[in-house]
Amino acid sequence: MQTSDYLKFEGIGKVFPGVKALDNITFGAKEGSVHGLIGENGAGKSTLLKILSGAHQPNSGKIIINGIDVKFANASAAIAAGVAVIYQELQLVPELTVAENIFLGHLPANNLGWVNKKELLKKAMFELERIGEKISPNTRLIKLSIAQRQMVEIAKALSKGAQIIAFDEPTSSLSEKETQQLFKIIADLKSQGKVVFYVSHRMEEIFKVCDAVTVFRDGQHVRTEYNMNNVDNDSLVKWMVGRELNDIYNYRSRQIGAELINVQNLTGPGISSPISFKVNKNEIIGFFGLVGAGRTELMRVIFGAEKSTGGDITLNGKRYHSSRPSQAIKNRIAYVPEDRKQDGILPIATVEENINVTSRPIHSSGRFWINNKWEHKNALEQIKSLRVKTPSAKQLMKNLSGGNQQKAILGRWLSEKVDLLLFDEPTRGIDVGAKSEIYDITYKLAEEGTGIIVVSSDLPEILGICDRIIVMREGKISGELTREKASPAAILKLALPVED
Repeated sequence: MQTSDYLKFEGIGKVFPGVKALDNITFGAKEGSVHGLIGENGAGKSTLLKILSGAHQPNSGKIIINGIDVKFANASAAIAAGVAVIYQELQLVPELTVAENIFLGHLPANNLGWVNKKELLKKAMFELERIGEKISPNTRLIKLSIAQRQMVEIAKALSKGAQIIAFDEPTSSLSEKETQQLFKIIADLKSQGKVVFYVSHRMEEIFKVCDAVTVFRDGQHVRTEYNMNNVDNDSLVKWMVGRELNDIYNYRSRQIGAELINVQNLTGPGISSPISFKVNKNEIIGFFGLVGAGRTELMRVIFGAEKSTGGDITLNGKRYHSSRPSQAIKNRIAYVPEDRKQDGILPIATVEENINVTSRPIHSSGRFWINNKWEHKNALEQIKSLRVKTPSAKQLMKNLSGGNQQKAILGRWLSEKVDLLLFDEPTRGIDVGAKSEIYDITYKLAEEGTGIIVVSSDLPEILGICDRIIVMREGKISGELTREKASPAAILKLALPVED
């Protein structure tokens, strides 16, 4: 393996209106190595990758690849130069097939210029088999789970034969089995002499797959370490947040209140067996399970995003039935979805509009005139209270980092009184500093009487913040544990498939 840097960033700077996203970023990455990029949300990692991919143009500095200064006017130029970036928010077309998505932009054609479907399917099968996926290349993407779509995105990047490949939070939607398969793919890329960038907030992954690591904070390069034996978890966290972070969960016990919601024999899409459980006021209940266990489907039925096919729900002592989200909102039920991009944010609306979208009907005059004064005041209050990093309330939501988008979505629901909060993967793709803030907000809501259901694939998170844990397996509840009796082994025993 060569010791010199194959890729160098020299003095990279990027300024957006009101924000200096990157300031004099300088470091290098070597061939045949996996280089971790870590930092809090908004630290500049994704912005650097977008500059590398040609999606953004730097205001200063240069990129050097294999000794040559390069400038990418667009993503196509970066791809042609051997750069592929797999973003956390997937860049796929739901209505196209798996094969069409993998080769979009370079579809195989016959002599007449028509797509050679036979060749397309053959090549797609090869790329899917290379990453150990058994998805049919003829399947429309819209029918796949988020985890399967992630694997299609990886196959798409590898099909371009890139020399520099960047993964932005690649395991955020993958099962344990798929994560291990991804690690094998990355090890294979490393053995081929590729430059691999790996962005993750999961520290155990950084230590498991990376040979080097670069730390960002507030748009600046804090440190690059080329020998992972010289760093540990505590030092990385300290460099990231600029302070010691002993316990990000900081669990706070509280007096559990009266029964809030009682679900009995609930059935619906994705639920294979009638579901029954209760949540009390002031209580944080965790729902854990493997990918496909039915947790998200259950939350969507409760919220009215999917129609129930049977069962009863009692909310605050009264019969409750929701066939649409507007009814749930009227009954003070809030839902923060797993997929922020698809179901949570309005990307081309402002932060202010995103925060006020559910409260607008309540505060509008005569149901038609928007109360701009109240909305601006409320948005500023939520931004300040939740410490949303944005240059202004008028910033477009799509320009915020994932963690700040999540906090803005929370601000949407905290604008009015909430009795029940359905929190699906609350910290997916969020850094350790923002996680701690999200947990603090969660505890405060519970202390004020809100009942909270946390759906999470992060086992330490479930163990760290929940009062009670319900485990699902294959569309039904497989068990329930108190905080005192919960352990990783006990939870995984309930979550894993039963062997015949």
